[in-house]
Amino acid sequence: MSTTHRSPRSVPRTSPRTSPRTSPRPAPRRSQRPSRRPSPRRRSLLGSALAALLTTVAVCAGDAAARVFPYGARHRSVNDLGNQFVPFHAQLWDLLHGRAEGGLLFNWRSGYGMSFLPDLGTYLTSPFAVLVGLFPRADIDLAVYVVTVVKTAAAAAAMTWLLRTQRRGPWWAAGLLGASYALCGWSVIEAAYNPMWLDGLIAFPLLCLTGEWALRGRRILLAPLVVAVCWTANFYTAYMATLGAALVLLVRVVLTREGVRTRLSVIARGAGTAVLGIALAAPVLLPLFLSSGQAYPGWVKEFRPVSAADLFARLLPGTYSFSSPAVFVGTGTLLLVAALPFHRAVPARTRLGWAGLTVAVGLSLQWAPTHLAWHLFATPNGSPYRQTFVLAGIAVIAAWTGLAAGLPRPPALMTGAGVLAAAALWAYDSPLVSAAGYALFGCGLALAAAAWWALRHRHLAWPAAGVLALVLLTQAAATIAYGHRGKLGGLDDYPSWGPAHTARAEALAAAEGWPAYRTDPGRPALTGNDPLLLGGEGGSYYSSHTPDVFTRTMVALGAGWTSRGRNVQSIDNPVTDAVFAVGARLGPDGTVRRAEVPPLVTTRPPGAALSYADDSPFANQELLLGARVYEDPLAPGVCRAGTEAYLWAPEYNATARLADGPAFRLNGNAPRNRAALQPLGPSRGASSALVFDAAPPPRWTLACLDRARLDTAVAGLRATSATSVRVGSSEVHATLPPGTTGTAVLSVPAIAGWTCDGRPATDHLGLVAIPLSPGTTTVSCAFRPPGLVPGAAVAAGALGIVLITALRGRARPVSGPG
Repeated sequence: MSTTHRSPRSVPRTSPRTSPRTSPRPAPRRSQRPSRRPSPRRRSLLGSALAALLTTVAVCAGDAAARVFPYGARHRSVNDLGNQFVPFHAQLWDLLHGRAEGGLLFNWRSGYGMSFLPDLGTYLTSPFAVLVGLFPRADIDLAVYVVTVVKTAAAAAAMTWLLRTQRRGPWWAAGLLGASYALCGWSVIEAAYNPMWLDGLIAFPLLCLTGEWALRGRRILLAPLVVAVCWTANFYTAYMATLGAALVLLVRVVLTREGVRTRLSVIARGAGTAVLGIALAAPVLLPLFLSSGQAYPGWVKEFRPVSAADLFARLLPGTYSFSSPAVFVGTGTLLLVAALPFHRAVPARTRLGWAGLTVAVGLSLQWAPTHLAWHLFATPNGSPYRQTFVLAGIAVIAAWTGLAAGLPRPPALMTGAGVLAAAALWAYDSPLVSAAGYALFGCGLALAAAAWWALRHRHLAWPAAGVLALVLLTQAAATIAYGHRGKLGGLDDYPSWGPAHTARAEALAAAEGWPAYRTDPGRPALTGNDPLLLGGEGGSYYSSHTPDVFTRTMVALGAGWTSRGRNVQSIDNPVTDAVFAVGARLGPDGTVRRAEVPPLVTTRPPGAALSYADDSPFANQELLLGARVYEDPLAPGVCRAGTEAYLWAPEYNATARLADGPAFRLNGNAPRNRAALQPLGPSRGASSALVFDAAPPPRWTLACLDRARLDTAVAGLRATSATSVRVGSSEVHATLPPGTTGTAVLSVPAIAGWTCDGRPATDHLGLVAIPLSPGTTTVSCAFRPPGLVPGAAVAAGALGIVLITALRGRARPVSGPG
């Protein structure tokens, strides 16, 4: 049974032979005045508020010290934050304000039409994400930053509440530990630019809280709902948090419950809560999982554990790396964890349980089989230590376990400090450490040890608490600032919304003609998701769910990519614009180029099924268009005068040009990047010979577009296309000319989920197709994400079980220590 630890003002002075656990207390005085001491619930609220405040101050101070947005001119949106997450939040803003093209199920803006529910479930289903709707759209970068800070603060508050629920102790100390969890190295270095990962940081203490309810037989209706919210917010990190919460519950059961039957009943309640909660989230989870299986294959990487030196280096503040576990949680917290095995006021079995769990989880990060188990049995593309926040949370719980039993005595503190010093010395050979990091660590360790010792003296209690808070704030802010330095020095960054964004967005809005035709933001792009960020209905798309059929179709037509095929670029080409109904395209100079194009629904004559060739995007474009529009060069590298030259060199990574024209950059750094088909401009004959400004690539093709032929082909398609097209959030209705035969083609990638006229849609060269029966004059197509209906059925069944269980009444609270 743990004892209640009082606030610093009431911490008793003890002799070296008397622990705080057994020190005698004077009999309380009787008073006629009501007690002003806050209730336990209010103290928990105070601790959570303190944790949130400290976390917010530390994050903002670190960002301000680094002079990054919004505190300075340096960009904050590195890598996927600017390339993916900010544009997706811009789409959420448009959904909330009724300005999006599409709805919750389908996104008409990206990739010429993409399933949206999987992206929603991956990036935007956090309860905090909707806060972006409170900001002006032009402040979307600021909105995402505020959401990031709020999420981090919420994680601190949630951990504080969990600690106070597990064991009573000083509310201010719980607040400090909760803040140290939210400010762990993983949070401020990695998750800060992956906002959806911060939902996992919040989920871990919340899922541990549902374990506490299972331990005590409480909240049988609320617990599955909490699990459902956590898994819906971000299933990936929620999975890791669930594994961690299960380990925490197992230790709690072993330490606080006796008897096999009693322990098994608690574990069964916890497992049932988790299963029901995950089932409630099935309408989002099942489509998401199916979509992941249909995505273009990502990068497969073999896991390699880091050295012990690098592992211990990440215990220090002021380190930066995405390839090692950033478990730093503040020196004050680490000191309590290191002192726990030597803390005599804690029962030996409790010390062994929590110290053993912390070490075991730390080792599991380094062993390949458990590494795979933490990551859904697939080594992630990027940081291989995404589960580090679970280790940080378990370390904080272990620290609280010792502190709630009483302040560690000086010998335990000294021994714990020695353990940390030894780990820091072991890290000396790591390239991750620096003199400044060692100075922060050494000073912080000395001050934290002195502060925990000073808390044993009543008149020094509040100053000591202030020192602990100052150490945490300083180390966390310094780590944040140092992390920005590393990210900006080694990662791509994307500018915050500014005049260039506004000019492009206004030009696209002025050219808008949806659904009569599409408007494409064009190339070069500001981000991989410009249609979401700026507007229009373009071909570019970047997501973890980029469909395999979309990537392969676009590549066959000449598209470029980055991120190994997950970030597909729009094709700047009038032939593909015609088949995808792109009637307006934003050019590199900021002006809009317009063209007469067929509508979204066209028809093709009867004939055998067609397939793309592997070696010529120009032939593939002609196959999809249904007409010959390109000429071969008159001589190697020379197009006929009056035609337009187009270069396909997917592996070329330099500039190319016509001899009398400007140079164009091709980005063909295989396998990560693939160069897009590049327009070189009008040819004037021999004077416009192709010039490579570097060694020619191993394969390339130059083709010469005849605009007259293209105009004729487009006119033919328009003559036989749909006479009217109506588009809804996830459906298309078209009227065809009388007597139409063959195949109707919807200029949308043939991703799974489309049904037309009551039957699953077919495929015409990667686009949605509908075989036409004689006499057909209308076509209706609708999109529903695969797995949505089964997921809804699973959720309905789970909800029924939860309600029946609640109506039958919950069991009596399980007796025993908390």
